[in-house]
Parts: sequence; C-alpha cells; structure tokens
Amino acid sequence: MPVCIKERLYFSSLNRRNIEMDFSGGHVSSDGGVLLLREVDRHIGLTDRISKFLPDLRDQSKVIHSLKSMLQQRVYGIACGYDDGNDHDTLRHDIAFQTATNRTSTLASPPTLHRFEMLADRNFAISAHKAMVESFITSFDTPPKELVLDFDATDDLVHGNQEGKFYHGYYGNHCFLPLYVFCGKDLLVSYLRPSNIDGAKHSWSILSLLVKRFRQVWPNVRIIFRGDGGFCRHKILNWCERNDVGYIVGMASNKRLEAPLKPIINVARAAYENRVKLHKGT
Repeated sequence: MPVCIKERLYFSSLNRRNIEMDFSGGHVSSDGGVLLLREVDRHIGLTDRISKFLPDLRDQSKVIHSLKSMLQQRVYGIACGYDDGNDHDTLRHDIAFQTATNRTSTLASPPTLHRFEMLADRNFAISAHKAMVESFITSFDTPPKELVLDFDATDDLVHGNQEGKFYHGYYGNHCFLPLYVFCGKDLLVSYLRPSNIDGAKHSWSILSLLVKRFRQVWPNVRIIFRGDGGFCRHKILNWCERNDVGYIVGMASNKRLEAPLKPIINVARAAYENRVKLHKGT
C-alpha cells in the first residue's frame, strides 16, 4: 500500500483565527486554491491598491459588502474558473471564498456584484492598469536587461445581446476583441474592445506609454515589441526604429515577398531538416 503523508498548509490568520489546510476535515470546499490566491494578493497588494480607485457613493451606514471584498470576490472567482457572475449564487456561501475575502459571513450576491461592476469607468480602467504596471516594476530587485512585450488580440465570446458585440469572421462568432500585453508570464494590459476594429488598434499608443514608463525607472533596459502579423503596421515599426525599440513581428506571405527571400528560406529549411535527422539519429 502507498504511504500517504498528510501535510498541513498554514495561511495568514483571519480575525485571530488560524487558517489551516489539510485533507482530513471532510468536505468543506472544492476551491482550496483560492486561499493561495489570497496569500499572493496579500503579498503584492494588488486588489487593495485597485479598490481605492473605485468611487463609493453608497450610504456607508447601510454598507454590508466593501468594494475591496467584492473586487476580491469577483477577481478570485474568475481566477478559479468562475467567469459567470451567476456562479456566485453558490460561491457566496463557500467557506474558502469567504475566508479568502477576509469575511466570515455570506458574500455579495450576483445582482450586487453586477451593480459593483457598473462602477468601473474609463478613469478606473486607466488607474487599475497603472497599478498593474507599478506592481510589475516593483517585482524586480535589480533592473532587467531586457523586456519582451508580447501584444496579442483574441476573442472574448459573447453570450446574449451585450452592447458592443459584433460578429468576427476569423473567430466565427459574436465576440469582443480584447488586447493583451504580457511580459513573460506577467499581464500588463487587458484592454476590452469591440470586435469590429483592426486588431492592432491603439497598440501603438499603449506601447508608447509602456516604453516611456519603463525607461523612466530603467533607462538602459532593452525593450522588444513582439506580435503576430496583425501587428505588422508601418507606423508602429517606424516608431520602434525612431525610439530604439526592437521588434519581432509576423508578416503575411505573398509571392512578391517570397521571391527575394527564397534562397534564405531554402537555407533555413535545409538546416531544419538536418537538425531533425540528427535528432532522430540520436
């Protein structure tokens, strides 16, 4: 028989209550991972910072759920795979989620979370992204030598008749077309957009803002812009060359372009086939 080692995990306390995780307490929650999210969030302070940018016009004498707890409830839910706000009909009673948001009572209902989400406006989105970028900057103990900024647009499928939905021919469904910017595994930008636009729209402006901020704190850092063929726009690339930003972008193939590149392509193909043969031989 296998030897099972029962380990306990200890988390930050809540109202002088010790929080422990093990596998001997029966069925309490199937989302114990949300407590790990709580610890990470406490360490970087992201939801704490972002919640301060939300306007709270409620009568505070009647407030039950703070903006911070609702933000954490929604963010942690999405991180655990619960995208739909209706999932919180059940999650609001989950002990692990209550503990993660530093509460010992029922969390906000889906209608309350919906009203909460309506507080977010353009100014909040800008402030929240600034907080994410500043969190990324403070995560470095020493100045990085190089930053590779990956730009990508993808579909966000729309269920129902949401305002701003459009059909996208490439993805074959009604969706939004958010723009994401990553540096390694770190998310810097998540910009929600309708899908009836050029996938590269506003990427030049966002790249410019990121480069400006990074060079304020790291004057000597090498910055590389990377994207697929959808971001191959001469204005963006010209700006990169003028501002000493490297770039790696895809290009749509065509016969005119392939003709002068044929010798280089043949050399690359031969080198690749050679490596495959050597690999198979080993």
